[in-house]
Parts: sequence; structure tokens; C-alpha cells
Amino acid sequence: MAGHSKWATTKHRKAAQDKKRSALFSKLSRMITVAAKTGGDPNPENNASLAAAVAKAKSYSLPKDKIEAAIAKAFGSGDSEAFEEVVYEGYGPAGVAIYLEALTDNRNRTAADVRSAFTRAGGNLGATGSVAFQFERKGQISLEASGGSDEEEVMLQVAEAGGEDLEQGGDEWIVTTAPAEVMQVKAALEDVGLPVKGAELVMEPVSETVVNATDAAKVLRLIDQLEEHDDIQNVYHTMAFTDEIAAALEE
Repeated sequence: MAGHSKWATTKHRKAAQDKKRSALFSKLSRMITVAAKTGGDPNPENNASLAAAVAKAKSYSLPKDKIEAAIAKAFGSGDSEAFEEVVYEGYGPAGVAIYLEALTDNRNRTAADVRSAFTRAGGNLGATGSVAFQFERKGQISLEASGGSDEEEVMLQVAEAGGEDLEQGGDEWIVTTAPAEVMQVKAALEDVGLPVKGAELVMEPVSETVVNATDAAKVLRLIDQLEEHDDIQNVYHTMAFTDEIAAALEE
């Protein structure tokens, strides 16, 4: 697909979330609290899910004091016990598959809200497994790309650290890893002095859905609405975010 890149998709996702920074910080804090509680240990070195949650939060610049407060909350009150992880799957406009990860204290309320959003957008919420097969779990690490960075040298360092792929865009490198190895690769990259900005687990499409600019705008409106929901943590889709679509949407 001409002009497509993981970086273009990541850039758009982060830009959209940055616009909702205060809501994003609240979601990241909730994620950290639940990960700390579920793992039963406030130390990220002993709690893999918490380490991943903290790494993701740092990539979105969640302040250190908020991270510490979120961890403390897991062991200072019972609030986090009410939340459960739920996945929703469906199809948006133009048949684009959408995969949602949520943390909710009311499964019925969240499901009703998600179903309503899909219906209003002309899509439909599907059953469990209806679109999951179109995605694969991957680790994703972001690195600062300084002006003097040499791509071949960085690629070699990434390969030696166990990374699977490297892509540059703007002021950032995106490293892809196997999901179980993301924290190990992150540590190895830090050990050789590469400027790691953050790490997280993502769902990448196995194949992508090519749409026109009009349908892309409809899909993005649905994604924006879903991301604004307090319970939705992550929204992934199969739409091919090409340079052509990006340019059309910016006009």
C-alpha cells in the first residue's frame, strides 16, 4: 500500500490522544492501578504487566508523581478491584475492522455505549473473535531520532537487542518486537545508550483495508468518539493510513 507506514499510524494515534491529554492521563493512571493490583506487586521489576503499563505511560509523558500515585492507589484502596479488562470488536464504515481494549466497572454500560457508537457510524459491533484474527499482538518501542542518527547503525543495534523491525518517521524511530520480548528489548536498547521514549503492547493489522478519503474521515470520526469514552483504553483498526489519505484529511 503506497505511502503506508506504522509510523504514520502511530503518529496519528498519538496526535489524537495528545489532544485529549487530561482524559488520556486519567486512562493511563487507571491502567497502571489495575496492572499493579492484578500483578500483586508495586515494583515494576517484579510485575511485568505493571512494567509495561509504566513504560507506555512514560511514552505519553505521564508525570512521575501521577505514576507513583496510581501505583499507590492499587494498594491503598479497593477502587481498582471494580475494573475489569474487556475487549470489543466490530466493523466500522467501509468494512474497516476495529478492535477495542477497555477497562470498565460496568460491562453492560460500556457495551451499550460502544454498540451505539458503531451503529450511528454505520458499522456494527460484533461477537468476540469477529475481528481479532485480523490483528496480531506486537511490542512497540519508540526512540528519539536525533539528527546524527545513522539508520544502519541503529538497525544493527535493534537487531542485536532482539528487535524485529525498525522504521523512522520525523523525530522518532519505531521498533517492533515480539510481544513477550518488548521489555527485554527496551532494556537492551537503553543499555547501548539509545534514547528510549517509551514502550507498549499494540495490535497491528495482519492486512489492511484500503478506503477513500471520504470513508477515512468517517472511520476517524468513529475512532475519535470511541477514544473519548472514559472506559476505552486503546482503539486499533485495519484502515490503511496512507500518505494520500493523511494529505486529504489535512486539507
